[in-house]
Amino acid sequence: MFGEVLRHFREAAGFTQERLSKEIPCDRSQVARVEAGTRVPQETFAKQCDDILGTGGVLLRLWGRIDWYPEVQHPDWFERRAEMDAVAVALRQYQTQVMPGLLQSEEYAWGLFSDLASSERAEERVRARLSRQGRFLRDDGPLYVAVLDESCLRNVVGSAAVMRGQCAHLLAMGRRPNIRIQVAPAHRPELIRPKTSMTLITLPKGEQWVYSESLDRGHFNDDPAVFAHHSHTYDVLRADALSAPESAALIGDFMEGYGDHGQAPAQRSDMDQEQLQRPRRRRLHRSGAQLDEEQLQPRRRRRLHRNSPRYPRRRPGA
Repeated sequence: MFGEVLRHFREAAGFTQERLSKEIPCDRSQVARVEAGTRVPQETFAKQCDDILGTGGVLLRLWGRIDWYPEVQHPDWFERRAEMDAVAVALRQYQTQVMPGLLQSEEYAWGLFSDLASSERAEERVRARLSRQGRFLRDDGPLYVAVLDESCLRNVVGSAAVMRGQCAHLLAMGRRPNIRIQVAPAHRPELIRPKTSMTLITLPKGEQWVYSESLDRGHFNDDPAVFAHHSHTYDVLRADALSAPESAALIGDFMEGYGDHGQAPAQRSDMDQEQLQRPRRRRLHRSGAQLDEEQLQPRRRRRLHRNSPRYPRRRPGA
């Protein structure tokens, strides 16, 4: 039904699928699949289509009334975590190697499950994974903070095009008022990182859980001492990682790399990072993100002073 209504408004406005996809922007196949009823659109997609086609908000209201995932089946070992996501008031997550499920695009999720023998089983897993995201995409969604190890951006899932779309998805998610995404860069060995991916979960009545995974198994721990230990490690890492605006700039660099060259940017040294900061700050300023230049400069000068070789100053006229 949603796809039919979208097609009606698109054709009434004189838009082709290609033109609408460029205005959003997204891939044309995404528009085609939503109209065909084979892809679940996100809330932001419905709102953008309303704005572009001048529907007066019809698509967004319709989107909110549809139960997009009436029947999903999580793996048995993950059911308990999915139930917690459905009621949690806050999630703080550290993720390495692959994107966390709550931040995955549909194409990225399909890439992860492409090795399953049955396409129906893969579709079931993708639908179940995406069904968890809706609550966090609402305007009044719970707090969700994710610190991504840079390996999440470098490890290619699906293809370069899928990774480019995933980076764009991260940037869109990070603009939501309840979601913050930060990156722990690979060139910073001094960062104290958890030994594995983990999530700190706060439930409505104040219960606090540490969740981690091994192969096909979830691990839960509500020991206050254990939670306090991992919470301290996480807070220190988050403070030392790139800020949300700096992380968005780095994710943008990866997105450009996957689009222009089909691969992730080469790892950069501290000096490379410093040379990139000035144009990156200009780009962030144009997009509305503000960085405190006075606070950043002394730190960078100290870092460069420690890590850079000393060269004699060139004399005037030399």
